[in-house]
Amino acid sequence: MFLMNIANFVLGPELIILVIVIGILIFGAKKIPDLAKTFGRAKGEFEKGKIEGEKELKDFKEKNSGDIKNNETKSD
Repeated sequence: MFLMNIANFVLGPELIILVIVIGILIFGAKKIPDLAKTFGRAKGEFEKGKIEGEKELKDFKEKNSGDIKNNETKSD
């Protein structure tokens, strides 16, 4: 029964409140907006890098598939 109460606490909205309170205690109320801004910028940079990496991978695959087709027609 005790474990069920802990599981309900950990999975419920109380966890969010607890995390916010701990964050305020650790960083202070003035640092929270700066941390959120920094996190947002980091997430944006990550997304840009992810998109760029996917584009480069797509270009690489297209280039290699073209090279393979050219080699097959030359060898025939």
